[in-house]
This record gives sequence, C-alpha cells and structure tokens, in this order.
Amino acid sequence: MKYAVYTLGCKVNQYETQALESMLRDRGFERTEGGADVVIVNTCAVTAESGRKSRQAIRRLQGQNPGALTVVCGCFAQLEPDQTAALGADILFGSGDKHALAEAIVRALPERNVDDPFQRRVFEPLPAGAVDGRTRAMLKIQDGCDNFCAYCVIPYTRGRVRSMPLDICAEQAAALAGEDFAEIVLTGIEIASYGKDLPGRPGLADAVEAVAKAAPGARIRLGSLEPTVVTEAFCARLAALGNVCPHFHLSLQSGCDDTLARMRRKYDTAAFYDVCQRLRRHFPGCALTADLICGFPGESEADFAQTLAFLEKCGFLFVHAFPYSVRPGTRAADMPGQLSRAEKEDRVRRAGTVIARMQRAYLDSCVGRVLPVLFENAHGGHSDNYCQVRIRGTAERGSVKNVRITAVEGDVLLGESTELADGFAF
Repeated sequence: MKYAVYTLGCKVNQYETQALESMLRDRGFERTEGGADVVIVNTCAVTAESGRKSRQAIRRLQGQNPGALTVVCGCFAQLEPDQTAALGADILFGSGDKHALAEAIVRALPERNVDDPFQRRVFEPLPAGAVDGRTRAMLKIQDGCDNFCAYCVIPYTRGRVRSMPLDICAEQAAALAGEDFAEIVLTGIEIASYGKDLPGRPGLADAVEAVAKAAPGARIRLGSLEPTVVTEAFCARLAALGNVCPHFHLSLQSGCDDTLARMRRKYDTAAFYDVCQRLRRHFPGCALTADLICGFPGESEADFAQTLAFLEKCGFLFVHAFPYSVRPGTRAADMPGQLSRAEKEDRVRRAGTVIARMQRAYLDSCVGRVLPVLFENAHGGHSDNYCQVRIRGTAERGSVKNVRITAVEGDVLLGESTELADGFAF
C-alpha cells in the first residue's frame, strides 16, 4: 500500500507525522508522491489561515489521488470535526492517539476518533526520529497547554499538559544517538511546562540534562520557550552541558505591556528583556528568535510603535510576524477594537522592515566567527545558532564541520570549512 502525506503547522505536527510514517512503514506501507492508496493530512488550527490551508490541502491531495482513502488528523480536525468530515474524510482523528490512527489506516475502515482533549491524562510516547531525508531528529517530550492565552485555541485542541517521563526521554535520545543523528530537537506544544504533571515535578532543565547525558555526542536544540522558564538557574544548568545550541526561540507575541496584559501573557516587556540579556550572558553570541502577533484587538498605533521599538531593543535574529486571526471560542474573539485585515497586514509589513534590519545586523556580527555547521546537503546547512550557512567546497551530508564565516549574501552566511581541504571562501 502507498501513502501520500502533507503536514501543516508546528514542529510537534512534523514530529507526529514522522512518527505516524514510521508506524506505517513498519506495517508495510510505502510513501509516494503520486498514485497513493491513502492520503494523510495532519492539520493545523492556530489561525484561521491555517484552517483554510488545511481544507485546501485535503482537497488538493484528494484531487491528485482520486479514489484514495482520505485520512485527516491534527488540530483543525480536533476543533472542527464536522467540517472536516464534510470534506470527505474517510478516517477522521483529532490531535491524539497516533497509534490508534495507524491501526485504523491499516484496517482501512471509515472511522472518526475525535475525543475530548481535556480527558487526556497520559503522555502518548511516539517513535522518535526524523522525516526521511532530514539530518536532525525531533524528540517530542511534552503535549498540551494550560496557559489559555486570550488569542489561542491550542488548549482546546491539545488538552492539558502531559509530559514524557525522564527515563523515556533518555531512552529515546539514546536511540537517536545510536542512529547517528548529530542534532536532537526537543519539541512539544509548550515545553516550558514540562514535568508539572509528573511525580516530583521535574522541570525542563531536568529533561534537557537527561537527553544530553543519554546522547553526549549530539547537540541539543530547544523548541519554542515561554520566557517565564528562562531563569538564571535554568540558563546556568543548560550552559554547563556544553552541547545545547545557542539559539533560543522565545514566545514574545507583543512588545507592548498593555497588549500583553490583554493577551493574558504571564510577563511584561521588562521581564522579557531580562530573559534576552540572561541568555546572552550565559550563551555569548547566541541567536534569539521570536513570534509576534500584529493587530491584536485594541492594539493602537502607539502600542504597535512600542512593539517595533522593543523588537529593535532586543535585537533578534528573526521574528515570525503574522496578523492576528480570530479564533471562535477564545476570549480575544469577543474583544472590542477588532482591526481590519488591511490594518493588520500593514503592521506585518512594517514589522518585516524592522525584522530584516535586525537579521542583517546579526548576520553581519557572525562574519569572522567559526561556527559548527550541520550539513544538510553537500554545500551547507545550519549552524548551531540556526543561521543558514553555505560553503563552496563540499562536506558529507549529516556531518558537523567548523566553518569560518567570511561574508553575508541575503539571509545566508558564506564561509570556508576549517576542517576540509576543498573548503574555501567565496
């Protein structure tokens, strides 16, 4: 049996897709780009646009593979099961129970398994690994979220916080190291809350230490972090390990205190800036990236101006800026002061100008440095601080080589390998 698959959304969705693919391959399935017997769409619901793209992907794969069994799972299917079923889903699951989903596909029986996410109490371990062709592995250590931010639908699709026990984290990390992955990405819906549901309440730093000990030869990259977890002790413990990548993606959302309060975020800009400075003290030269919502209800022009100024103060490598999207059922959906689509898109554009300037400044600061690069192809890959790097020479795919950065071209660092005879500068 052949299957085609399409994944939307976050790294957790990517992780869960590769785990599902692993289970299908174990059952004799083969991936294909056309002529599939089964099409699988792992959907996203974080914004209205994500929902639209999910519906679009389902229709596209159905059209490309007429007669194929249509399998839909993920957050949009969890949030809108009736709407998803109306698109012709033969097998419809939500955001949980991927083991049962694999069995349902094998049985090839029309089935709907959209549960109540708030009844989920136990973390579902899935096979760790990487999608075919990738050089870094993802390890999902946590699921769910208890934050209930005013704009976010994810707690309603993923449920409460559930964490992978430390011994299983270590076991899966050791297995990945045994497969020679040079980098392990720790991911989850809200990994800063790791362990609050486990006996003894271990924290994220405990999980990172367990993984680093089990996979001492791999570098460890963290997924998106809530700023509240980044304490002095947290930074000191991670820096002491020596193999944590100096790249941290922080969930910012706004650079205006009034807007953050309406969003029900758990920090203000002063606390967030302290986090940035703390990380830079413990990881000199580290890259910081963030998310930004533009045009949240009630955000004035003055509020947005504060946000732009705060972005520049923090000096990010990159910021993912996107327009606020109304999600029915969230507090923000009913807030006054909803902005027009044109206003929100204009703010995204203006933020983009600031972001491009910051990115160039950070990339320029890398010239002259030697950075370890994980080669995703013969000519380049990503450095430990998550910059894209390219050399004129060649290196073995999947290897990590030190590269001296000599120039910047667009959003790419150019350099020469200090470990290869045929590596030389542009």
